[in-house]
Amino acid sequence: MSHLFSPYALGPLQLANRIAIAPMCQYSANEGLATDWHMIHYGHLALSGAGLLILEATAISPEGRISPADLGLWSAAHQQALAPIVQAIRRHSPIKLAVQLAHAGRKASSAPPFDGGQALAPGQGGWQTVAPSALARAPTDPAPLALDAAGLAKVKADFVSAALRVHALGIEAIELHGAHGYLLHQFLSPLANQRDDQYGGSLENRMRFPLEVFDAVRAALPRELAIGMRVSASDWVEGGWDVEQCVALAHQLKQRGADFIHVSSGGVSPLQQIPLGPGYQVHFAQRIKADTGMPTIGVGLITEPLHAEAIVANGQADMVGLARAMLYNPRWPWHAAAALGAQVAAPPQYWRSQPRELKNLFGETRLGQR
Repeated sequence: MSHLFSPYALGPLQLANRIAIAPMCQYSANEGLATDWHMIHYGHLALSGAGLLILEATAISPEGRISPADLGLWSAAHQQALAPIVQAIRRHSPIKLAVQLAHAGRKASSAPPFDGGQALAPGQGGWQTVAPSALARAPTDPAPLALDAAGLAKVKADFVSAALRVHALGIEAIELHGAHGYLLHQFLSPLANQRDDQYGGSLENRMRFPLEVFDAVRAALPRELAIGMRVSASDWVEGGWDVEQCVALAHQLKQRGADFIHVSSGGVSPLQQIPLGPGYQVHFAQRIKADTGMPTIGVGLITEPLHAEAIVANGQADMVGLARAMLYNPRWPWHAAAALGAQVAAPPQYWRSQPRELKNLFGETRLGQR
């Protein structure tokens, strides 16, 4: 029996298999509102057979967007724009859904990657960014404003408001974005956080605000909604955030009722030196899983079914997160199930696509197979 295609639970969230579609920014929203692109994009990913689909980084406020084209969930109108997409998925797929709630901090106000990715000044369609400290990420970037007490309170309230909208949409899970150099990661990393108050300096202080955000979101929602965090386990820069500190954060999250941790790396500094290769981040997930016992999602250039199977079978991570591999091959779970001798859910409209030599891929008995 395939380990990759065995059931699993992230806290209260029961999943059919161990494959998660990781969040992937589409830079296709209109003032934060979901568009027909999102209906097409998420509609076809929902038919993939994966156990979990995590929607892209979704901004909690206009100033929290990475780019002017980011998806948002800061108003009732944004909730209404996402509702038809969620409803369509519910009608045609058993996949479970999550939303990655995010604030980009000093990495906000940027052009989409396919338009250059450069920082945008207010006169170019950008806006003033905020961060733990008034430190620009790169010498050519404008400096952010350091968040004061009122600014911190607003960010926390914005996370809670967006989380309540996720719940109102009937979505089963929330992933707080604490990775890739965005705001919560900026608080964690000494490369971005040079505050001299209770939110800076020691590890305990640097963890304080991300944990306050988690606590506020957890307290606002019923226990049946799973909540976890995406983390960067290393800045890949000497003197930055590292896996030892990330283990400490994971312990704190577990004590506070987090249901999972999604383990990535990098993003806070342009000086990062990352040794890319298949599964290059999985050892971070393995370390956090071993030290804390928290359900983990491992990521990092996982493209081959046998590799994904081995990660789960060997206990390196409880689930695998696929991003670019899913964009390239939106039916990756079908092909993985075929390679591993497993079964996968598919819509009845597609049952006749099942190759004859794989007659049980979609289950023992399927209609329309003549």
